[in-house]
Amino acid sequence: MYPESEKTDRLDTYLAAEDLDAVWFARPANFAWLTGGDNVVDREAGTGVAAAGYDGDEVRVVTDTIEAPRLAEEELPDGTPIESFPWYESTLSDAVAERSPTPAAADFDVPGLGTLDPTQLRTPLTDIDVERYRALGADTAAAVEAVGHEVDSGTTEREAAARLREALFERGVDSPVALVASAERAQAYRHFPPKDVELGDYGILTVTGVRDGLHASVTRTVAFDPPEWLVERHEAAMSVEAAVIAATNRLAGEGTAADLFEVIQDAYADAGYPGEWEEHHQGGLTGFVGREWKATPTASEPVATPAGYAWNPTVQGAKSEDTVLVDDGVEVLTATGEWPTREFEVDGERIVRHALGP
Repeated sequence: MYPESEKTDRLDTYLAAEDLDAVWFARPANFAWLTGGDNVVDREAGTGVAAAGYDGDEVRVVTDTIEAPRLAEEELPDGTPIESFPWYESTLSDAVAERSPTPAAADFDVPGLGTLDPTQLRTPLTDIDVERYRALGADTAAAVEAVGHEVDSGTTEREAAARLREALFERGVDSPVALVASAERAQAYRHFPPKDVELGDYGILTVTGVRDGLHASVTRTVAFDPPEWLVERHEAAMSVEAAVIAATNRLAGEGTAADLFEVIQDAYADAGYPGEWEEHHQGGLTGFVGREWKATPTASEPVATPAGYAWNPTVQGAKSEDTVLVDDGVEVLTATGEWPTREFEVDGERIVRHALGP
């Protein structure tokens, strides 16, 4: 049930620490985090069509008269107070400014209000977050793997990307990231917005699926007539991911993002590819944005649990990536049981990775 008491408790602590009377959220991920609803109409806009505020007593929503009935009926918990304003008389920013107690802060530009970064508020995940994450991860992986079984060497990157977006949309999942690499482009680039190029010997399908504000990232490699080196490089990428997943669980509550990055560097060296980490970011904490933080040599963020992590090591032409839940153990959220896997043992822990398929 929204709003969750665990989240309002965090907000109470934040209000007291910052000496604020209210906080407001209009960015889609933060609105979803607090209310469980979706405030997006225009996906190019940085903010949604409604703002959710908390003043220490209740969560209330401000929006215009166009959106208020729909949000009340389809997006918000029953009984959520909604204050609306004529769309032609004001803007969301001004409407919040007029209605908010002060001092207050917001995650978007509101006259007279301060700014806030809610990253720390969104972590760790609550029980409801975790259940929604499990459902999102399963649907995202199912969509990607379904497309992986459909495409062939003559499918173009654009065609594959269109199928990915369609498969995700059919499952109620948005797709801000849908990358597809042909065998040729996978060797040249680490990010691959799709082009009119046939997949050829193999293809890499990478997506980030979004629902309920949560983000699930997953990569699958479809091999038709793969070059001999692909098996070795994919094995190396999987081994790096397995090492950092195990370390994330081992260092939970104790380590930092920099500690995990050191594990990544060592794993690349152990796999025979020292320095390969320099060619692409390695991922990190995920949840209500694609990456809440990315691991770097100097990153000081704590390894929190329960939380989602998406590590994405690459070795030229190969990539391994899933979203996992770390909570006194590791649970792969983006797994269906229908794709080939490879098991790694890391410090006595069994870590399962997704191999070449289908």
